[in-house]
Amino acid sequence: MIGAALLRSRTVKVLFLEIDTESTWSVASLGPAFLGAMLRRHGHEAALCRVGLAQGVADIEAALAQHAPDLIGVSATTRQWLRSRALLAQLRERCTAAGRPAPLVVLGGLHATFAPEQVLRHSGIDLVCLGEGETALLALVQAMAAQGSAAALRQARLGRLANLWARGGVKPGLAPPLEPLDALPWPARDLLDEHWGVAHITTQRGCPFPCTYCGARMYDQLYAEHGSHYGRRRSVASVLAELTALREAGPLTWLIFLDDTFTIHHPWVLDFCAQYGRTLALPFSLHARVETMTPKLLQALAAAGCRHIVYGVESGSDRVRREIMHRSASNQRFREVFAATREAGIMVTANYILGVPGETVAEMEETLALHHELAPDDFGYFVFYPYPGTALYQQCLAQGWLPEGHEDLPAVHSRSILNLPGVSPEDIARMYQRWTDARAATLQQRMPDADAATAARLQAMAAAHAVSG
Repeated sequence: MIGAALLRSRTVKVLFLEIDTESTWSVASLGPAFLGAMLRRHGHEAALCRVGLAQGVADIEAALAQHAPDLIGVSATTRQWLRSRALLAQLRERCTAAGRPAPLVVLGGLHATFAPEQVLRHSGIDLVCLGEGETALLALVQAMAAQGSAAALRQARLGRLANLWARGGVKPGLAPPLEPLDALPWPARDLLDEHWGVAHITTQRGCPFPCTYCGARMYDQLYAEHGSHYGRRRSVASVLAELTALREAGPLTWLIFLDDTFTIHHPWVLDFCAQYGRTLALPFSLHARVETMTPKLLQALAAAGCRHIVYGVESGSDRVRREIMHRSASNQRFREVFAATREAGIMVTANYILGVPGETVAEMEETLALHHELAPDDFGYFVFYPYPGTALYQQCLAQGWLPEGHEDLPAVHSRSILNLPGVSPEDIARMYQRWTDARAATLQQRMPDADAATAARLQAMAAAHAVSG
């Protein structure tokens, strides 16, 4: 029985599950931290249960006993989807076997937004949240408080709750994105599982770039189809106020800006750097694109405290980037910006993708060659996986490159699931091993006097990139 009993009070308790997949070192999803903060602002309760790799449904049941939630919320990427659906199905089965009502379960995030029909086919999940979740989840919780969870579920099935699609119900419309972003409460830090004084920050939502492999752009397209503009940015004053509050709460040692491209709008970035450098000047890391970088911007970032930039190189082939990925930067541009970034005293991380549909083995070789030329301080390498909703996923589907039952295959970045013409999974696996060897060599260069046992551990660390990247 699902949410049959009326709530005993008008306070709704929500338990967010963070389902770890492949690694446990990363910060918890930002989505529940924003959602939980919104719920708390309106008098409801929010808690987090992190389900580590060594944990399972019994640990979720222990969290249910501790928090007695009326609603379970899960934010899942495609990589988290398979484990999430298995644990939620087990939880529903165990609640049913024990004769106790199961909390309503809503699943949101990228996978739910772009593969909602797939999600709703699986037991243990009652609703999916499409797109932005703060106002949608609040509407659901308010309906639960007013009418009881069962009535709220019926309301969702009728399509009366925007962004929320219930199993057996009609597809809802999308509410306009919440605007301005400054109106959102700051994320609930206790739902982020942060450590060592490192804080994670976002200043914007949406991405204007048309990369065919990335789900971030699809939010802009999704909302454009409904007549809304998704891209928004917080004011500099709002960001600085949050950071000042974090420093006062302490300890605060390092900031990581999680925006897909922090350097999009130069006037905003320059204003932020000037004020941040005067008031906080803590070291920070960010993600950028070389197309957006100038010497003036690099100087301002370095002066403000930027110590690390992650650039998406993706491919060493101009053709692959331009024609397949829809990225305009040239190899020469990468060379210039990487050199300028190092000259500014900023560490550089590069990310690469291999096995993209339409890429040849020779072009994968070009990527490795460019990497050796760029010589970044660190790097990540990932076998292409077709995320639902993206342009390359649609192409793989139309061309028959996805294997039968691909929805049930794990989304890992160490091997390809595609049946591509001209490039075999074995070709990609061999190239992936060469990247792993390159990573091991880089680690060994940093420890030239390592003994055999340490060298073996370094090789294992490089191989572990497959599960931590």
